[in-house]
Amino acid sequence: MLELSRANAGEGWSLGYGGDTLNTAIHLARAGHDVAYLTAIGSDPLSANLKPQWAAEGLDTSLVLEHPTRTTGLYAITTDARGERSFNYWRDSSAARDLFSRPEIGVALAVAAQADLLCFSLISLAILPSEGREALLDLARSVRRRGGRVAFDGNYRPRLWESAMAAAAARDTAIAVADIGLPTLDDEIAISGIGEAATVFDHWQHLGCPETIVKLGPDGCLTPAAGTIAPPEVLEPVDTSGAGDAFNGGYLAARMDGASIEDAALEGHRLAGWCVMRRGAIPRADA
Repeated sequence: MLELSRANAGEGWSLGYGGDTLNTAIHLARAGHDVAYLTAIGSDPLSANLKPQWAAEGLDTSLVLEHPTRTTGLYAITTDARGERSFNYWRDSSAARDLFSRPEIGVALAVAAQADLLCFSLISLAILPSEGREALLDLARSVRRRGGRVAFDGNYRPRLWESAMAAAAARDTAIAVADIGLPTLDDEIAISGIGEAATVFDHWQHLGCPETIVKLGPDGCLTPAAGTIAPPEVLEPVDTSGAGDAFNGGYLAARMDGASIEDAALEGHRLAGWCVMRRGAIPRADA
């Protein structure tokens, strides 16, 4: 999505880009992995520079489809004095909602099915019609059949769902096709009232996701074997936008490199800490 952000109230807005799976993809590419991004964007002037900018980050944009009549979604970030963020969205007519209806999608899915790792989120499911949701879940199943792994983030945005019950049902279906689960405790509380990280962990594992990491914000994360792993340092965030996505990117990059779950969690914390001390969902890489 296109991203509007500003450092302080009353100042002008800056135009960038972001989105949970995109943020994670860019972090994986920055870590040196070969990453392609599957989505659809608009053909409007504001969307024109997205593919070149993503390519400059190291993403393979050959699976980014262009929609002739729809636009790319837009969101605006505001942050409070503690760096906590809130969002306003304009995405009802976004091109990504129509991704699985594009004539080029068959070829794109055949390529994506060969992935060593497929990442998607509950937001990915939320913006799609029922046929698109099932197509994405089928893609996940195909990746697993071919020996790849699937990572699923339970990002919950209530405004994207008709009810929490509908979101929970979609979440549970996605958990069942995932090898790596990346829920956030706050989201799980909002979607189903589960208030204990251990209960979230048990729920996801019971549904068939063996490697579940429950993100606890500043308190760290709960892991399968090493228990709760705290961040290496306590920070005072500037902007928490994209913190969970950065954790995902750091964690998954380390796991793909062969790191243990504990070491990968620490790498996720390190990257999330780097992110929250800078503005924007996907801050520019340091020089």
